[in-house]
Amino acid sequence: MKSFPENRIRKANEASVNPNGSFVVYWMIANRRSSWNYSLDRAVEWAKELNKPLVILEALRCGYPWASDRFHQFILDGMADNLQKFRKHKVVYYPYVESATGEGKGLLKTIAKNACVVVTDDFPEFFLPNMVTAAATQISVLLESVDSNGLLPMRAADRVFPTAYAFRRFLQQNLESHLFEHPEATPLQGAKLKGTHAISKEILKKWPMIPLKKLNKDSAFLAALPLDHDVGVLDLHGGSTKAERVMKEFLESRLPHYPEKRNQPEVEGTSGLSPYLHFGHISVHQIFSELMRTEDWFFDRIAEKASGHRTGWWGMSEAAEAFLDELITWRELGFNMCWQRNDYDRYASLPDWAIKTLKVHEMDERDHIYSLEEFETAGTHDSLWNAAQTQLVREGRIHNYLRMLWGKKILEWSPTARSALSVMIELNNKYAIDGRDPNSYSGIFWVLGRYDRPWGPERPIYGKIRYMSSKNTARKVRVGNYITAYTP
Repeated sequence: MKSFPENRIRKANEASVNPNGSFVVYWMIANRRSSWNYSLDRAVEWAKELNKPLVILEALRCGYPWASDRFHQFILDGMADNLQKFRKHKVVYYPYVESATGEGKGLLKTIAKNACVVVTDDFPEFFLPNMVTAAATQISVLLESVDSNGLLPMRAADRVFPTAYAFRRFLQQNLESHLFEHPEATPLQGAKLKGTHAISKEILKKWPMIPLKKLNKDSAFLAALPLDHDVGVLDLHGGSTKAERVMKEFLESRLPHYPEKRNQPEVEGTSGLSPYLHFGHISVHQIFSELMRTEDWFFDRIAEKASGHRTGWWGMSEAAEAFLDELITWRELGFNMCWQRNDYDRYASLPDWAIKTLKVHEMDERDHIYSLEEFETAGTHDSLWNAAQTQLVREGRIHNYLRMLWGKKILEWSPTARSALSVMIELNNKYAIDGRDPNSYSGIFWVLGRYDRPWGPERPIYGKIRYMSSKNTARKVRVGNYITAYTP
């Protein structure tokens, strides 16, 4: 078989490959795309090695935390994309969507009874790790979990880094060799796979494939599902086709102005790729490859010394290096935390200094204390904060710079830091299209001191935690039109 980066493959169980099985299964749960996907590469190689058909199962359950029309439709968009793309190749693509909570239970186990081997995605966060662990005990053949999350294999770093600077320095010391490794851009094109294997009528009767028409923004179909219908569908289309268009538009039009415009709430200066990365509709490897072409860049421009600085190591333009620091350093820093600590979403995972200073100021008097409902409905006294929360509810996002202020004020207006954390997680995970992600947990916990350092002077409520105010923010960036646009 093709030589895969060893630290991207993990055995989820101790079962063996069954060479007498009827097919190879790729259980697609995180890397929901047909290209630039190590998991798909691995499944294709198994199918070639064993001379067996390939079945790709992409299932969508109803009972996941914060399940809503918003997230469901974005995933359904991607499934529609995959249905169109996989039908061009000699594979069986099996899209399944639960119509009732728990209805899909047993589907993977039943399919795997006739499988040679099952390959899935190694995503370290949300409910997915527990789901894979549970499945591993029920499958009688080898279950492999494959990491296709970042440029650096998650397990290439065996410690949790306390700051972005420390992780960036590690990347600069260790990433270069991994840049020569990447998944196949078109793994199925030209792949000599054995003829497709039909799914049995018994399986299809109990767990029918979803037709394309129900994937394409069928409001009646969504309305019949047991979801939170108050969190509505966005005017934002999911799927890899749209993701590639967003990437191309950013690299061609907005990247040159990224350093000066990304922190301006009144302009579209960011990449817009976060939702597509979160749902696996695009790969960081593909984005990096396209950026290399845009910059006319090659590996010999990398600096010899690892300084840990944000700029200068890549040998790219200022704009490209600023973007890469977000795409690689900060994004993969979150994966570094989540795969190694099961308490990544718990208060106890904060640095000791942060827990200590917040404890000292826990009983400090608050000028304002708001309930979850008041926060959720943008019912505070602060017009800029209300606008940020309104954008989150309406558009499933908060402008990157204002997201930091949004969190800091929740800390200031909550009875305790622990209750503030609960509010941030609830609102972010309920409404943000890119929430429930290692990167979004990095942002939430940064508000409380993760990846930061003690700051002075020591303040009420915050203690030594970095302070932000709406007044100072309005001095640094233009917010007048933003407030008008997002008036609750």
